[in-house]
Amino acid sequence: MRCTAPMGVLFTLVSLLELAVTLRIAAFNIRTFGETKMSNATISSYIVKILSRYDIAVVQEVRDSHLVAIGKLLDELNRAKPDTYRYVVSEPLGRSSYKEQYLFLYRPDQVSVLDSYYYDDGCEPCGNDTFSREPAIVKFFSPFTEVREFAIVPLHAAPTDAVTEIDALYDVYLDVQKKWDLEDVILMGDFNAGCSYVSSTQWSSIRLRTSPAFQWLIPDSADTTVTSTHCAYDRIVVAGALLQSAVVPNSVGPFDFQAAFGLSKQLAEAISDHYPVEMTLK
Repeated sequence: MRCTAPMGVLFTLVSLLELAVTLRIAAFNIRTFGETKMSNATISSYIVKILSRYDIAVVQEVRDSHLVAIGKLLDELNRAKPDTYRYVVSEPLGRSSYKEQYLFLYRPDQVSVLDSYYYDDGCEPCGNDTFSREPAIVKFFSPFTEVREFAIVPLHAAPTDAVTEIDALYDVYLDVQKKWDLEDVILMGDFNAGCSYVSSTQWSSIRLRTSPAFQWLIPDSADTTVTSTHCAYDRIVVAGALLQSAVVPNSVGPFDFQAAFGLSKQLAEAISDHYPVEMTLK
């Protein structure tokens, strides 16, 4: 049989093709991410190393209203090659003087942002809104994966309101469907969906859990915490037949950066008290 390329070259071409058509996505609660954390060279270097694993990363617990820390983070992510990453960031969100932002980091050579909006969860000054930090939703176009258009709904739920907020993500999904005529949606973040915040008896009252339209990719048995607790706080939930079928088997779970990088417990906890949760789309 005639062959025009060495077997090793063919394997290389196949590997490059596989890399080109997969998309790694993560949600990462970086505890109190701001100028102080980015000013620490050791901590910031590991944050950059972790986030560089992903084509899209949704960072929660961002406290950087002047975008100084985010600017430093982008400088580091783009140090080797300009424009490797771009970002979308929400306004500071919260009912009190304590506010957080959602930060979407993405590789523009892999995906593009089509649209974004804030979910309207009610009158915040009136005290009848649903979420402590309402989702800031982003719609992406991904030319290299089986699912070309999808939205990401982030949530960092208030611990004491976790059951109510997780349940309300069902309404957020319906809103996304109506606004963009879109079935394929990833809901992800620190839902505080475990241990004392969501008991085993409360799951039956959560529509996002009981509806067959949603697949929960991170199981209740997972541990997404860096500390000594064993809790599945951080979750990834996917909806839409095309999106669900595009999830690469065995690609989903927490990324234990402490074990991966051989870090001390003290340094790992200084980075965050949560591990990222990640998935890959084909």
